[in-house]
Amino acid sequence: MSNSDEQKSLVVFQNKSIRRIMVDNEWFFSVIDVIAVLTDSVNPRDYWFKMKKRVHSEAGFELSTICRQLKLPAPDGKMRTTDCANVKGMFRIIQSIPSPKAEPFKQWLAQVGYDRVLEIENPELAQERMKELYEQKGYPKDWIDKRLRGIAIRQNLTDEWKARGVTEDRDFAILTAEISKATFGMTPSAYKAYKGLDSPNQNLRDHMTDLELIFTMLGERVTTELSRQEKPVDMPGHKSVARRGGKVAGNARKETEKELGHSIISPDNFLPKDETPELLPGEDDHTDKNVPKKKKK
Repeated sequence: MSNSDEQKSLVVFQNKSIRRIMVDNEWFFSVIDVIAVLTDSVNPRDYWFKMKKRVHSEAGFELSTICRQLKLPAPDGKMRTTDCANVKGMFRIIQSIPSPKAEPFKQWLAQVGYDRVLEIENPELAQERMKELYEQKGYPKDWIDKRLRGIAIRQNLTDEWKARGVTEDRDFAILTAEISKATFGMTPSAYKAYKGLDSPNQNLRDHMTDLELIFTMLGERVTTELSRQEKPVDMPGHKSVARRGGKVAGNARKETEKELGHSIISPDNFLPKDETPELLPGEDDHTDKNVPKKKKK
C-alpha cells in the first residue's frame, strides 16, 4: 500500500502528541511516543530498548513480535521507520510499564480504537468528531463549515488523481504545489513559512482565513472538473490541468483583492501554532516537502 493510501495523524493524550498511522483500517501507534507519555522518560527510545530486554529476561516474551516497523514523520520532518503497535499490541506493552497514567491511557486507547470502527461503518461520524475538535479549539461555526467542505473537495480531487494513475505522495505534492502556485503565487511549504508554521504536523489549511480557504477550494474543485473532462494520462498532463485549475482561482483572487483594496493572503495564523486539530481520517494536504528543489545556478 502506498503512502498516499495510508491515513496519518496525531492524537493527543493529556496534552502530549502520539503519532499514529492507519494500516488496513486499523490504527497503529508509535511505541516510543506512548512510552514518552506514560513514563516522562528523557530518552523513551532507550527506555523501550531496555524494557524489551527486561521482558524477555523475565517472561521469555519478545515485545518486538507484536510490533510492526512503519514509517512516521520524525521531528526533522522526514519519514523514518519506527516500532508501532495496534490497540491490542499496545495493551500488552502497557502491561509492562509501571505508571499511574496506565489505566486512564488504556481507557483512552480503547475509545480511540472503537471510534475508528464506528467511523468506518459511518463516515459521517468522523466529520462530526472533527467538527467537535475544531469547536473545542475556538473556531467559529462558519469557518468550520468551510473547512469541512474543503476536506470533501480535497478528497474528491485526490480520488480523481488516483483514478488517473497518480499514486505516489511525491506526485500528489507536486500537483498540489502547482495549484497553490497558480492560486496564491507560492507553494504550500512557502505558504507555511510565510505564516510562520515550522512543524511538519501543522496543517496549513487549519491556519487559513475564510477567503484563503474559499480560493483553495475553488482551485481544487476546478482542477477536479478539468481532469474529469480531459482525462490526463501522465504527469505533464496532470500538471497542466493543475496549473489551469489554480489559475482560475488565482484570477478570482486577484479580482477580489482589486475590489477589496488589499491582499487576501495573510501571514497571520488563525490559531496559535500548537493548537492544530488532527487531520480528518483520509485527509492529507500533501505539503510539498518531497518536491525536489531547483538547484541554484
